[in-house]
Amino acid sequence: MRIERFLDALASKAIEDTLGVKAPAILRPTQDPKHGDYQVNGVMPLAKQQKRPPRELAEKVAEALRSHEAIAEATVAGPGFLNIRLADAWIAARLAESLKDARDGVPETDAKQKIVVDYSSPNIAKQMHVGHLRSTIIGHALVQLLRFQGHEVIGDNHLGDWGTQYGLLIAGLRAFGGGDAAVASLSLAQLEGIYVEAKKRAKDDESFADEARRELAKLQSGDAANRALWERFVAITRAENDKVYERLGVSFEWWKGESFYEPMLPGVVDELLAKHLAREDQGAICVFFNELENVANKLAKQKTPFLIRKKDGAFLYSTTDIATVEHRKSLGVDRAIYVVDSRQSQHFEQLFGVVQMLGITMQLEHVGFGMVLGSSGTALATREGNALTLASLLDEAEARAAAVVREAGLDIPDDQIANVARAVGIGAVKYSDLRQNRLSDYQFDFEKLIEFKGNAGPYMQYAAARVLSIFRKAALDERSFAPASMTLTEPAELALARQLAKFADVVHAAADTCQPHLLTDHLYAVARDFSTFYEACPVLKAEGPTRESRLALTAIVVRQLRRGLALLGIEVLERM
Repeated sequence: MRIERFLDALASKAIEDTLGVKAPAILRPTQDPKHGDYQVNGVMPLAKQQKRPPRELAEKVAEALRSHEAIAEATVAGPGFLNIRLADAWIAARLAESLKDARDGVPETDAKQKIVVDYSSPNIAKQMHVGHLRSTIIGHALVQLLRFQGHEVIGDNHLGDWGTQYGLLIAGLRAFGGGDAAVASLSLAQLEGIYVEAKKRAKDDESFADEARRELAKLQSGDAANRALWERFVAITRAENDKVYERLGVSFEWWKGESFYEPMLPGVVDELLAKHLAREDQGAICVFFNELENVANKLAKQKTPFLIRKKDGAFLYSTTDIATVEHRKSLGVDRAIYVVDSRQSQHFEQLFGVVQMLGITMQLEHVGFGMVLGSSGTALATREGNALTLASLLDEAEARAAAVVREAGLDIPDDQIANVARAVGIGAVKYSDLRQNRLSDYQFDFEKLIEFKGNAGPYMQYAAARVLSIFRKAALDERSFAPASMTLTEPAELALARQLAKFADVVHAAADTCQPHLLTDHLYAVARDFSTFYEACPVLKAEGPTRESRLALTAIVVRQLRRGLALLGIEVLERM
């Protein structure tokens, strides 16, 4: 049950019934639990409008709320806001209901959509590096969360598989990479090396740059030999990237890269010109927002044009992105979410503005994120200063997890340590990222990554395994344990119950706002409150209804940990 939604509706109805006006309740959790569970602030604006004492009006609303079984207390505080405390028995009943629910008390959304989540999106002929970490991990978590809400969700890996770099690659392969025949045995690292050298050579050698442009033109015109090389470049990259995605537990429904949209790009330019949204400037085609009418104020002030086609006739990301929106719209997509770092915010602001002016109705959202920094506060890199590959980062995380698991003396057979190290290491990397507010840069610290305490992935996995051990001792299955009722009286029981009751609201909030850290915050609070509860309230040694109720609370804890971590793409281990 979404308790916040229920209370908001209840308080809004109380305002309407007592004050005779429809108005939002403005419900939010209280800052201090001593004052209650939730606060209603909607009366004060009404009092100002009606020129009546706010505390007097608030008391009428409070009186109406007190009559409901869900409300233990409704008191007026301060200038006229309301503090609400939920009834212990009502919370216990809601939690008991969640035990009988296959979705752990989380209802599906009322307004289901067809959503594309555009994430990861590496370039062909380059190894995935640490810069792809956040897009891949955040994007996958959003796919899981939105899908659990009941939406039809399509994960799209919009590959950088077309453009000027392929002329450089082909020219470089033939000049110093061993020729066409060598491509069959090239690794992705070797392919990337050829590209880096070719790019460097093109800056200093105009004849080589011209050769690269000629090879690109041949590729774009359908030359069979160059097309075969390009397809091999894509295959080499895809094979290596798939290994990384498999380790991360990530998969995609679509792999529609830039090459998929290439045939559509001339039509995009023609449409923008025909609708007088773009014009020619020194041979290039651009959208000048400050020259157009009916443009949002922020865009209208921008002097930076949105470049659609370069003067040499080459198309850009902007052209491809417009074609992508039009294609998705043709397939009935309602909403597209772009999980791309925050430095691209201006690009997406301009893209969304152009799409709106084209009359395409689709909900478009840029889910930006900050950078992953090393211990020095600069971009995470190797000792040589090169971008750290994502595969290397995962290798290091797994190795450190294996060492810590061995040193900790956990109850794990030797032949299972590798599997546990994989789950713990990968889980630690994911959780370390997802627990951050995605808009912030964060410092990646290998030394603190594998920790079995505090708000860290290994601690959360250990907490879940610890709870599961209680049910093994009791010879019960936590997935089917569901007593008819629960009775909660002890302070530690009630504190844990109140945290658990927030689960449905948190899951929906994390999905609706594209902020996975809201879910990690909840899971950590559950693990922390369970630890306090377990120390204060014997579970297996209790008797009768008390034992049943405490086992029920424990079952809800492990279900929420299991469900929540799974939504974040993190494996829960049965034993640790």
